[in-house]
Amino acid sequence: MLVPEATIKNGEADPTERNNALLMALWRLLVPVARLCLAQGETYAAADDLLKKAFVQEAAALQPGAPGHGMVSRVSTATGINRREVTRLTKLGAQKRQVKQPLVSELFARWTTGSGWRDSSGTPLVLKRQGGEPSFEALAQEITRDVHPRSLLDEMLRLGIARHDEEQDMVSLNGDSFVPANDSRHMLNFLSDNVGDHLVGAVSNLLHNGTGHLEQAVFADGLSPESIEALRPVVMEQWHALRNALVPQLTKHIEADTAAQLPQTQRIRIGLYSFTEPVSSGEPAVGKAVARKKSRSSAKEPPK
Repeated sequence: MLVPEATIKNGEADPTERNNALLMALWRLLVPVARLCLAQGETYAAADDLLKKAFVQEAAALQPGAPGHGMVSRVSTATGINRREVTRLTKLGAQKRQVKQPLVSELFARWTTGSGWRDSSGTPLVLKRQGGEPSFEALAQEITRDVHPRSLLDEMLRLGIARHDEEQDMVSLNGDSFVPANDSRHMLNFLSDNVGDHLVGAVSNLLHNGTGHLEQAVFADGLSPESIEALRPVVMEQWHALRNALVPQLTKHIEADTAAQLPQTQRIRIGLYSFTEPVSSGEPAVGKAVARKKSRSSAKEPPK
């Protein structure tokens, strides 16, 4: 399926071509969703019901001042879903999961970025399990005193993030990335949180002339598999630098806002991603590195 670049007429894209671009964008978004559902044994009917519910929820949210008695008709007209289905889906309530950082994720972030928990080279320390700083117990109590440090350690061991040398009673990390190895629920939550926030920000930018959220990327083709492998450590180095700079700053602001008794009603997610795949056999490898949202012949960073 090939969608041509939108033709600009009087400052606006041609409606037909704009609609084609929208459908192509939806296709790119939905194919991975279908792949995930099939891999997890979920049926089309369940996904279809969720999509209809999302349409009903958003259509209703677009009319906050509308009288209740006419809401079903308005939502049905906007979405094309019949009134009976709108009524049923409305009664189910909003589909929303509270976004809350897992405690073990917070603990991992503090361990890998806190100045008191890394050696002079920036490597997370191997910690004694109990006692005063530096120990796993002291680290855990910096994060929370509502959960026993042993419970947090057991969870990190279950997820394969940490290891415990029982003979020496020492605790260390298994790696420098928080990737739970034994818990698909955690990974699905990360998927919905990370991709969900990214997509909400990108859609908001599209609907509000590109303002509000930082959403940038660079891409390149014409690369060999060897070059891709050579780039992986470079990307990870950039991520570690970003994480190590941001986590202490975020912690400082949270503590300052708490001390000042400011309303702590906002959240932020800052991420970095990379993706690689072979170029389709029908696509030419033009060998360009390009900033996102510009034509393939330009490498200029788009303004924000």
